[in-house]
Amino acid sequence: MISANGITLRIGKKALFEDVNIKFTEGNCYGLIGANGAGKSTFLKILSGQLDSTNGSIVITPGQRLSFLQQDHFKYDQYPVLDTVILGNQRLYDIMKEKDAIYMKEDFTDEDGIRASELEGEFAEMNGWEAESDAATLLNGLGIPTELHYKQMSELAGPEKVKVLLAQALFGNPDILLLDEPTNHLDLDAIAWLEEFLINFENTVIVVSHDRYFLNKVCTHIADIDYNKIQLYAGNYDFWYESSQLLIKQMKEANKKKEEKIKELQEFIQRFSANASKSKQATSRKKALEKIELDEIKPSSRKYPYIDFRPEREIGNEVLTVENLSKTIDGEKVLDNISFIVNRNDKIAFVGSNELAKTTLFKILAGEMEPDSGSYKWGITTSQAYFPKDSNAEFDNDLTIADWLTQYSAIKDATYVRGFLGRMLFAGDDGVKKVRVLSGGEKVRCLLSKMMISAANVLIFDEPTNHLDMESITALNNGVIKFPGVILFSCRDHQFVQTTANRIMEILPGGLIDKITTYDEYLESDELARKRQVYNNVDAESDN
Repeated sequence: MISANGITLRIGKKALFEDVNIKFTEGNCYGLIGANGAGKSTFLKILSGQLDSTNGSIVITPGQRLSFLQQDHFKYDQYPVLDTVILGNQRLYDIMKEKDAIYMKEDFTDEDGIRASELEGEFAEMNGWEAESDAATLLNGLGIPTELHYKQMSELAGPEKVKVLLAQALFGNPDILLLDEPTNHLDLDAIAWLEEFLINFENTVIVVSHDRYFLNKVCTHIADIDYNKIQLYAGNYDFWYESSQLLIKQMKEANKKKEEKIKELQEFIQRFSANASKSKQATSRKKALEKIELDEIKPSSRKYPYIDFRPEREIGNEVLTVENLSKTIDGEKVLDNISFIVNRNDKIAFVGSNELAKTTLFKILAGEMEPDSGSYKWGITTSQAYFPKDSNAEFDNDLTIADWLTQYSAIKDATYVRGFLGRMLFAGDDGVKKVRVLSGGEKVRCLLSKMMISAANVLIFDEPTNHLDMESITALNNGVIKFPGVILFSCRDHQFVQTTANRIMEILPGGLIDKITTYDEYLESDELARKRQVYNNVDAESDN
């Protein structure tokens, strides 16, 4: 068990938390939610001891081990991958190294023998003999192949490091597990594996995530940060949302009834206060009126952007034809004779772990990269808007937000352009902010404004939910669901894919799987699982 008692954190004059009291108990998984800037990551740092609060204390049941997901992707570059995972239990790792050092001594003394015996006993109690196999199991589950287990962390790519650090946090059955955005940079297969791991995990979990489907799958409780307080709700994310909305609705209805009663009493008092025969009744109603108090209903600090893609032109029957598209990057054949036809009602999700293939395909279709061979042809009625995964070059200039968006607008009127910015929560002086200094979430909202103002009838999204908070993801999800045009997209948010796509494509080394189905049905299909295995085996055989 871990509890926060009277936690207050002040940054300058601003209070991020004010007298927070909350208890997290064994066997439960708590989703920590709140608007951007509410202090979710900060609160996890206070719980883990990485950050001191201004007042209050954190209490952990004596003898329990706390583990948290490291955010510094370069911290373990000098360690092998397996060692990095085992470092999740620092004491076990120290015992392993001390044992090895003793056994390597040439002048092994009696004292060394006694110490080695003590270490062996503690090592066995901690299941040390299974440490490497347990670490390997975690790595394999998250998609880190065995051939990488003995490499140095410095040799791994960024997404691979993220998975290793997640395996480190999960290693050794910690009593308390703190996870800050664990699904970031994970492919959908790895996220599914993590969901099952946490569902079966028997200790305490506190997780911050913007993935609604993930929170619904793993959470038994929701801890909601709003107005410097943390309110605990039983149930998953959907239950919290419905409960919180119902509570507000009930309070509004109760206030409406009270307001009607107040009006009724006031009218009686006004009418009969001067009437001697009714004076007692008027006095009685004055006392009743004084006792009525309206419930204080604070609007949530959460803000939802308004995302609405309205195509200027209706799309025709001929949308996109792709024939034998191939592309090699840095010696790796990323696309190999890919062919498909897009229809006017398609919303296609490109899934699977091969992110480079998806990004390369989108860049080619958006005209930002040339294929090595093959061709593609857009229909004459189509217009495309593209959301790139890496947009840093787009903002490497000194334009203000308003000027940046104006260059993409057919209508150069400032009021018209600011209307799109306002929908995306850029209000007032935000319009004169330089795009160079924007946060990741602000850049995404700018790109979505650009896509809306383009009035395109084909939208191409490459991981659009990265950097967005829960409210913006929900708004974007709703926007694409009601969009009447064609969408080609990749996304790690399960709920986004499931509620948007009516067709699934997966680019594998040996071919392309193309299926008209929902995402959940795609994942559950045994036929598709076999086909994926065949396509992957084709590639493996070609390498031999």
